[in-house]
Amino acid sequence: MHAYIQALEILQKHWGFTAFRTSQEPIVRAALAGQDTLALLPTGGGKSICFQVPGLQREGLCLVISPLIALMQDQVENLNKRGLRAKAITSGLSYREIDHILDNARFGGLDFLYTSPERIQSALFVERFKRMKISLLVVDEAHCISEWGHDFRPAFRQIAKLRQLQPEVPILALTATATKAVQQDICLQLEMPKAQVLEASFARDNLQYLVRPAQNKIQEILALCQREKGTGIVYCQTRRSVKEVARVLLANGLRCGIYHGGLSAEERSKSLRAWLTDKSQIMVATNAFGMGIDKPDVRFVLHYEIPTSPEAYFQEAGRGGRDGLPAYALLLHEPKDFEQMQQQLDKSFPSAERVVFVYRAICNFLKIAIGSGKDETYPFDLKTFCQTFELPEDEVYYALKILAHNGNLTLDEAFFQPTRLQFIVSNEVLYNFQIQHEAYYTLCATLVRSYPGIFDQMTRLHEDQIIQRLKTTPQRFEEQLDFMQKNGIIELSKKSNLPLLYFTSERLPESYLQLKPQIYLERKNAAQDKLLAMQRYCQVPTCRAQQLISYFGQSITTCGQCDVCLPRTLDEKALLAFLNEPRSILDLEAHFLCAKTELEPLIRPHLLTEKIKFKAGKFYL
Repeated sequence: MHAYIQALEILQKHWGFTAFRTSQEPIVRAALAGQDTLALLPTGGGKSICFQVPGLQREGLCLVISPLIALMQDQVENLNKRGLRAKAITSGLSYREIDHILDNARFGGLDFLYTSPERIQSALFVERFKRMKISLLVVDEAHCISEWGHDFRPAFRQIAKLRQLQPEVPILALTATATKAVQQDICLQLEMPKAQVLEASFARDNLQYLVRPAQNKIQEILALCQREKGTGIVYCQTRRSVKEVARVLLANGLRCGIYHGGLSAEERSKSLRAWLTDKSQIMVATNAFGMGIDKPDVRFVLHYEIPTSPEAYFQEAGRGGRDGLPAYALLLHEPKDFEQMQQQLDKSFPSAERVVFVYRAICNFLKIAIGSGKDETYPFDLKTFCQTFELPEDEVYYALKILAHNGNLTLDEAFFQPTRLQFIVSNEVLYNFQIQHEAYYTLCATLVRSYPGIFDQMTRLHEDQIIQRLKTTPQRFEEQLDFMQKNGIIELSKKSNLPLLYFTSERLPESYLQLKPQIYLERKNAAQDKLLAMQRYCQVPTCRAQQLISYFGQSITTCGQCDVCLPRTLDEKALLAFLNEPRSILDLEAHFLCAKTELEPLIRPHLLTEKIKFKAGKFYL
C-alpha cells in the first residue's frame, strides 16, 4: 500500500493527476510489485503512465523498447519537459552519441532509456546492459513480437536475451490490441510463463460503430463533413486517396489538413499542429496518422477505404471520443472494395526471387560489400533508387517489408533528422583553429555561446536562427560545417528527411539469403484471414461492436447503438422539416446517418402525392 501511495504522489507531482484511471491501477500495482505483466489497454487508455510512474518509483533505470522512432522522440520530449531524465537511442545517432547515452544509463544519469528492438542486439548495447541497474523492462506495442500480430517485427524476439542477462528484472508488455493467440505468443516469446494478463474491456459505450454501403463515397464524405461541426478524421488507405479527398473538402470550403508518410517531417508537424489547435477541423490521413497522437475531442472518424485488419480498424476508430463524450465511427464500402483489397494483398507478397533481387540492388546502391553493413544505418532515397534500377516503388517497398520480417534490415520511414553537432577538440585546439582561420571565428563563437553543452554531446542546431545571426547563407553555413568536420574540429550529422535503412545483419551473398517459410505462406494466410474478417464485419448484419470485441476474445451483449442494433426509425416530421430547402440524397444520408435504401420507403409515398418534389438532383417540399 505504501508503494502505491508513493506512486500517487509521483503521479500528482509530475503529471498533475490525483488518481489513476480504473484500468490503469492494476497495471501500476503489478509493475510496482515486480510482477511480469501483459497489459492490454485500448487506444487512448493511457498506457505510458502505467510504466512511467512505476519506472520512476522503482530503483534504477526504466528501459523502454518501442518500434516507432517518432513515438520514442515524442515521449522523451514530454518526459524532459516534466524535468525527468530521458534519452532515446534511434537509428539516426552516431556511435559516439550512443556510447555517451549508454554511459549515462549505466552510471545513473537517466531515469528512462528508450530504444528500438533492433538496437538491443548490438554488442555495445549488450555489454553496457549487463552493468545497468534496470528497474523495469517495458515492451511497448508488444503485439509486434508475434507472427500473428498485425505489425510483426522479428527483432522484438531478441528481447528475451536481455531477460537471460538480468532474469530478476520484471517485464511489463503493453499493447492496445491482441487476440488470445497473440497474447499467448507474447508471453511465450518474452519468456513470461507466469505473467499476469491484465485486460481492460475493449467496449466503448460512448463510441457508435456504423457501416454503410455507398454509391459515391467521396461525395458522402463531403456531405458528412459539411454536416459536422466538431473535430474529425477521415482515414484512407493510400496517399493518392488522401489527396483526392482533401482536394474535394478544401474546394468546398472545409478546413482540413493532410497527413501521410510521403510528406516531410516539417509538413506533417505543421499539419498536425493546425489540427491539434483546431485551426483545421478535419484531418485526412493514411494509417501513418495515429500512434502517439492524443486529441480527446474527436467527434467522428470516417473510413473512406476499408482497413486491412480488424486490429487496424479498431485502433483507428478508437481515436474518436477519448474524452468520454459521444462520438461515432462510420465505415463506407462499395462492392469493388473487396476485390481491390484482394489485389493489393497479392501484390504485397512479391516472389522470393524479386525480393532477393531488390536486396542485392539496395546493397549495391548503398555500396555495401558482402560481409559488411551489420549495425550500420543508411539514408535511403527510394525514388532515386527505383529510377536507377527501373523498379516500381510499391514492389520495392513490399520487398523491404519482407526483408524486415525476415530479420535482414529495418526501414524507419521518413522522419526529420535535424542537424546535430559536437566539438570534439579542446578549447585550446579550437582557439588555435580560429586563429588560423579567421573566417570561422564568429561561427565557432556563436555555436559555443548558443549551446553550452556542445563540447559534451551531439547537440541539435536551430539552423535558421544561427544563419540569421551570422548574416550568412545556408549554402555558406553548410560549407563551413563541412570544412570543420574534414579538419577534425567537429562531429557532424546533417539533417535529412530520407527514410533510414538499418542493417541488422551483414550483407549476405544471394545464394545464402534464405526467406523463412512463415514470411510467405503463413503471413499471407494470416493477412487473408484478416481481410475476410473485415469483409464479414462490413457485410454480416450482426452487432458491430460485438463483432469487433469477439474478434479479440472478449464478449459483450449487443451494444444497442450501432447501425445493426439501432436501425434508423426515420421520423417523418424530421424528414419534412429538413426539406425546408432543397436537399440531395447525400445530404439526407449524411444528416440522418442512414443509407439510401432506408430513405426511399419514406420518401416514395410523398413523391406520389407530390408533397415532396424532385428536381435537379434535389428533393424539396
